[in-house]
Amino acid sequence: MQVHVADHPLISHKLTVLRDKRTDSPTFRRLADELVTLLAYEATRDVRVEPVEVETPVAKATGVKLSSPRPLVVPILRAGLGMLDGMQRLLPTAEVGFLGMIRNEETLEASTYAERLPDDLAGRQCYVLDPMLATGGTLSAAIEFLVRRGADHITAVCLLATPEGIARIERDLTGIGVPVTLVTAGLDEKLNEKGYIVPGLGDAGDRLYGVVG
Repeated sequence: MQVHVADHPLISHKLTVLRDKRTDSPTFRRLADELVTLLAYEATRDVRVEPVEVETPVAKATGVKLSSPRPLVVPILRAGLGMLDGMQRLLPTAEVGFLGMIRNEETLEASTYAERLPDDLAGRQCYVLDPMLATGGTLSAAIEFLVRRGADHITAVCLLATPEGIARIERDLTGIGVPVTLVTAGLDEKLNEKGYIVPGLGDAGDRLYGVVG
Protein backbone atom coordinates (compact mmCIF):
# COMPACT_ATOMS: atom_id res chain seq x y z
CA MET A 1 0.00 0.00 0.00
CA GLN A 2 1.27 3.45 -0.87
CA VAL A 3 0.85 6.07 1.86
CA HIS A 4 0.80 9.77 1.04
CA VAL A 5 0.74 12.27 3.91
CA ALA A 6 -0.26 15.57 2.31
CA ASP A 7 2.28 18.27 3.10
CA HIS A 8 0.75 21.71 2.63
CA PRO A 9 0.43 24.62 5.06
CA LEU A 10 -3.30 25.06 4.37
CA ILE A 11 -3.91 21.39 5.12
CA SER A 12 -1.92 21.66 8.36
CA HIS A 13 -3.79 24.81 9.37
CA LYS A 14 -7.25 23.33 8.81
CA LEU A 15 -6.30 20.09 10.57
CA THR A 16 -5.09 22.04 13.60
CA VAL A 17 -8.44 23.81 13.92
CA LEU A 18 -10.26 20.48 13.54
CA ARG A 19 -8.22 19.05 16.42
CA ASP A 20 -9.18 21.90 18.77
CA LYS A 21 -11.91 20.70 21.16
CA ARG A 22 -13.36 24.23 21.17
CA THR A 23 -14.25 24.03 17.46
CA ASP A 24 -18.04 23.72 17.16
CA SER A 25 -19.86 21.33 14.81
CA PRO A 26 -20.74 23.88 12.07
CA THR A 27 -17.12 25.04 11.88
CA PHE A 28 -15.89 21.45 12.05
CA ARG A 29 -18.13 20.45 9.12
CA ARG A 30 -17.02 23.42 7.01
CA LEU A 31 -13.32 22.84 7.62
CA ALA A 32 -13.59 19.09 7.07
CA ASP A 33 -15.29 19.82 3.75
CA GLU A 34 -12.51 22.20 2.72
CA LEU A 35 -9.80 19.81 3.89
CA VAL A 36 -11.25 16.91 1.93
CA THR A 37 -11.23 18.97 -1.28
CA LEU A 38 -7.52 19.62 -0.75
CA LEU A 39 -6.91 15.91 -0.08
CA ALA A 40 -9.00 14.98 -3.12
CA TYR A 41 -6.60 16.94 -5.32
CA GLU A 42 -3.79 14.67 -4.08
CA ALA A 43 -5.93 11.51 -4.19
CA THR A 44 -6.96 11.92 -7.83
CA ARG A 45 -3.49 12.23 -9.32
CA ASP A 46 -3.91 8.75 -10.80
CA VAL A 47 -7.53 9.10 -11.90
CA ARG A 48 -7.98 7.46 -15.29
CA VAL A 49 -8.40 9.72 -18.30
CA GLU A 50 -8.58 9.32 -22.05
CA PRO A 51 -7.73 11.75 -24.88
CA VAL A 52 -10.42 13.97 -26.33
CA GLU A 53 -10.47 16.66 -29.00
CA VAL A 54 -12.38 19.89 -28.47
CA GLU A 55 -13.01 23.01 -30.54
CA THR A 56 -11.87 26.25 -28.94
CA PRO A 57 -13.00 29.64 -30.28
CA VAL A 58 -9.71 29.68 -32.20
CA ALA A 59 -8.77 26.13 -33.20
CA LYS A 60 -8.97 22.45 -32.30
CA ALA A 61 -7.23 21.34 -29.12
CA THR A 62 -6.40 17.94 -27.69
CA GLY A 63 -7.03 17.34 -24.01
CA VAL A 64 -8.30 14.61 -21.70
CA LYS A 65 -11.55 13.59 -20.04
CA LEU A 66 -12.38 11.11 -17.31
CA SER A 67 -12.48 7.57 -18.64
CA SER A 68 -15.47 5.25 -18.50
CA PRO A 69 -16.54 3.67 -16.26
CA ARG A 70 -16.57 6.75 -14.08
CA PRO A 71 -14.85 6.72 -10.67
CA LEU A 72 -16.93 5.58 -7.72
CA VAL A 73 -16.83 7.52 -4.46
CA VAL A 74 -17.73 5.42 -1.41
CA PRO A 75 -18.19 7.16 1.95
CA ILE A 76 -18.25 4.83 4.93
CA LEU A 77 -21.33 5.66 7.01
CA ARG A 78 -21.86 7.70 9.02
CA ALA A 79 -18.81 9.93 9.40
CA GLY A 80 -17.71 9.45 5.79
CA LEU A 81 -20.78 11.40 4.68
CA GLY A 82 -19.17 14.51 6.10
CA MET A 83 -16.41 14.11 3.48
CA LEU A 84 -18.64 13.54 0.46
CA ASP A 85 -19.33 17.14 -0.59
CA GLY A 86 -15.64 17.99 -0.49
CA MET A 87 -14.82 15.04 -2.73
CA GLN A 88 -17.67 15.71 -5.15
CA ARG A 89 -16.56 19.30 -5.52
CA LEU A 90 -13.47 18.01 -7.32
CA LEU A 91 -15.13 14.97 -8.96
CA PRO A 92 -18.69 16.14 -9.71
CA THR A 93 -19.28 13.48 -12.40
CA ALA A 94 -18.23 10.56 -10.20
CA GLU A 95 -20.87 8.08 -9.11
CA VAL A 96 -21.52 7.63 -5.39
CA GLY A 97 -22.09 4.44 -3.44
CA PHE A 98 -22.54 3.93 0.30
CA LEU A 99 -21.11 1.39 2.70
CA GLY A 100 -22.32 1.13 6.27
CA MET A 101 -19.79 -0.41 8.62
CA ILE A 102 -19.66 -0.42 12.41
CA ARG A 103 -16.82 -1.21 14.79
CA ASN A 104 -17.40 -3.42 17.81
CA GLU A 105 -15.92 -1.37 20.64
CA GLU A 106 -14.88 -4.52 22.53
CA THR A 107 -13.30 -6.57 19.74
CA LEU A 108 -12.48 -3.52 17.54
CA GLU A 109 -13.60 -5.60 14.53
CA ALA A 110 -15.78 -4.13 11.77
CA SER A 111 -18.97 -5.55 10.30
CA THR A 112 -21.15 -4.43 7.37
CA TYR A 113 -24.71 -3.40 8.16
CA ALA A 114 -25.71 -1.66 4.91
CA GLU A 115 -24.50 -1.13 1.35
CA ARG A 116 -25.67 0.64 -1.76
CA LEU A 117 -23.20 -0.25 -4.49
CA PRO A 118 -23.27 -1.68 -8.01
CA ASP A 119 -23.14 -5.48 -8.02
CA ASP A 120 -20.27 -5.42 -10.50
CA LEU A 121 -17.36 -3.05 -9.94
CA ALA A 122 -15.11 -4.57 -12.59
CA GLY A 123 -12.70 -1.99 -13.98
CA ARG A 124 -13.73 0.66 -11.45
CA GLN A 125 -11.53 3.05 -9.55
CA CYS A 126 -12.95 3.55 -6.07
CA TYR A 127 -12.33 6.40 -3.63
CA VAL A 128 -13.17 5.37 -0.08
CA LEU A 129 -13.91 8.15 2.42
CA ASP A 130 -13.36 7.49 6.12
CA PRO A 131 -12.24 10.31 8.43
CA MET A 132 -10.25 8.24 10.93
CA LEU A 133 -7.92 5.34 10.18
CA ALA A 134 -7.54 4.11 13.75
CA THR A 135 -7.26 0.33 14.19
CA GLY A 136 -7.62 -0.17 10.44
CA GLY A 137 -10.33 -2.82 10.79
CA THR A 138 -13.15 -0.82 9.19
CA LEU A 139 -11.15 0.48 6.24
CA SER A 140 -9.53 -2.90 5.64
CA ALA A 141 -12.94 -4.61 5.58
CA ALA A 142 -14.31 -1.92 3.23
CA ILE A 143 -11.43 -2.35 0.78
CA GLU A 144 -11.81 -6.12 0.79
CA PHE A 145 -15.56 -5.72 0.18
CA LEU A 146 -14.96 -3.51 -2.87
CA VAL A 147 -12.28 -5.80 -4.29
CA ARG A 148 -14.62 -8.79 -4.00
CA ARG A 149 -17.09 -6.80 -6.12
CA GLY A 150 -14.40 -6.35 -8.78
CA ALA A 151 -12.83 -2.94 -8.06
CA ASP A 152 -9.30 -2.87 -9.45
CA HIS A 153 -7.92 0.36 -7.96
CA ILE A 154 -8.61 1.72 -4.46
CA THR A 155 -7.69 5.08 -2.97
CA ALA A 156 -8.63 5.75 0.65
CA VAL A 157 -8.95 9.35 1.83
CA CYS A 158 -8.67 9.90 5.59
CA LEU A 159 -8.26 12.98 7.73
CA LEU A 160 -5.99 11.15 10.16
CA ALA A 161 -4.17 7.81 10.28
CA THR A 162 -2.08 5.82 12.75
CA PRO A 163 0.92 3.53 12.28
CA GLU A 164 -1.12 0.67 13.79
CA GLY A 165 -3.95 1.19 11.31
CA ILE A 166 -1.62 1.27 8.34
CA ALA A 167 0.15 -1.88 9.52
CA ARG A 168 -3.22 -3.65 9.94
CA ILE A 169 -4.32 -2.83 6.41
CA GLU A 170 -1.00 -3.88 4.91
CA ARG A 171 -1.24 -7.17 6.81
CA ASP A 172 -4.88 -7.82 5.90
CA LEU A 173 -4.41 -6.96 2.23
CA THR A 174 -1.29 -9.02 1.61
CA GLY A 175 -1.63 -10.60 -1.81
CA ILE A 176 -4.85 -8.77 -2.67
CA GLY A 177 -3.52 -8.00 -6.14
CA VAL A 178 -5.10 -4.53 -6.40
CA PRO A 179 -3.21 -1.26 -5.98
CA VAL A 180 -4.22 0.55 -2.80
CA THR A 181 -3.24 4.11 -1.88
CA LEU A 182 -3.88 5.99 1.36
CA VAL A 183 -4.04 9.80 1.28
CA THR A 184 -4.21 11.48 4.68
CA ALA A 185 -3.76 14.92 6.21
CA GLY A 186 -1.80 13.59 9.17
CA LEU A 187 -0.09 10.50 10.57
CA ASP A 188 -0.57 10.58 14.32
CA GLU A 189 1.45 9.05 17.14
CA LYS A 190 -0.50 5.99 18.26
CA LEU A 191 -3.74 4.42 19.46
CA ASN A 192 -4.71 4.47 23.12
CA GLU A 193 -6.05 1.48 25.04
CA LYS A 194 -9.60 2.24 23.81
CA GLY A 195 -8.58 2.28 20.14
CA TYR A 196 -8.76 6.07 19.74
CA ILE A 197 -6.17 8.08 17.83
CA VAL A 198 -3.69 10.09 19.94
CA PRO A 199 -3.59 13.09 19.77
CA GLY A 200 -6.37 12.74 17.18
CA LEU A 201 -9.43 14.98 17.08
CA GLY A 202 -12.00 12.95 18.98
CA ASP A 203 -14.93 11.08 17.43
CA ALA A 204 -15.30 12.53 13.92
CA GLY A 205 -18.94 11.44 13.59
CA ASP A 206 -19.94 13.07 16.88
CA ARG A 207 -18.10 16.27 16.01
CA LEU A 208 -19.66 16.43 12.57
CA TYR A 209 -23.23 15.64 13.56
CA GLY A 210 -23.46 15.78 17.34
CA VAL A 211 -23.73 12.94 19.84
CA VAL A 212 -26.50 10.45 19.12
CA GLY A 213 -28.02 9.23 22.35
